[in-house]
Amino acid sequence: MALKRLSQFKPLVVLLVFLVAWWVMPVMLKRWIQTGFYEFQAPMMFAESQVEDLQSYWTLRGQSKREMIEAGRDLARENARLTVQLQENRTLSDEASRLEALLELPSHPDFRYEVARVARRELSAWWQQIVIRKGANYGIPVGAAVIYKGGVVGRVREVHAYTAVVELISSSGFRMAANVAGEDRPVTYQGLLNPPFSNPMGEVLNVPASVKVSPSQPLRLVSSRLGGIFPEGLTIGQVVELTPGSDGFFQQGRVQLNPDLGALREVAIIVPIEQEGTALAVEPSAASREGQGGN
Repeated sequence: MALKRLSQFKPLVVLLVFLVAWWVMPVMLKRWIQTGFYEFQAPMMFAESQVEDLQSYWTLRGQSKREMIEAGRDLARENARLTVQLQENRTLSDEASRLEALLELPSHPDFRYEVARVARRELSAWWQQIVIRKGANYGIPVGAAVIYKGGVVGRVREVHAYTAVVELISSSGFRMAANVAGEDRPVTYQGLLNPPFSNPMGEVLNVPASVKVSPSQPLRLVSSRLGGIFPEGLTIGQVVELTPGSDGFFQQGRVQLNPDLGALREVAIIVPIEQEGTALAVEPSAASREGQGGN
């Protein structure tokens, strides 16, 4: 009878022994185990993401010819519009380069966009992050800015051999400099604890008292040149509410983020050109670039 009672507590004893062993384990060994376990999971992430892409493909194949013709017509119009914008951007870029040479101004740092597919989404009250299907094999550095067509997505937090973890702007640990559209004075944006299945929200701090906002007339919050890794003017969200801060000089309020953050399929990573060919600060398992994984 006594042995039967002791056997009931056997799982708890094993768990306790494991926790104690993990607690006394050296930090480097912990990091090695965590990295190895993550790399072991990577092929399963890739397979799951590839199956989703295959499902989307066959869903499109099942559409009627009329729907495909209409989609192709809309795509052709969008391509024509983007072609005109691309020509305008090239003209503005050439003009900016001419003015920089004329005024002997330092040029802006060059960067490239690396487009990557989303392999996994981890959205909970504590974790607001996505895993992308590119890593050290494509030169993705830790701390790089991540954007999409709607504005800011977040920043790269971890880089592995063939994947990378992106911390979303809705994460409570995310913080960056920003500007209220039309205002030159910088403010601070930070993420909040967002419950699952809810619209993502953030918080803006240090807003001047002269700025006024209402739910019917929200203000756009954009990235600031003081943000470092993010280009200036990218949309972060909409400021829908402002209240006086504790110091009485500044305001703070809620920022409504784009709901598309939880359903992203592709993102773009901003990789500075000067980091090309340099060593990346990544995990030891991310050093090898042999056998590139799918993007």
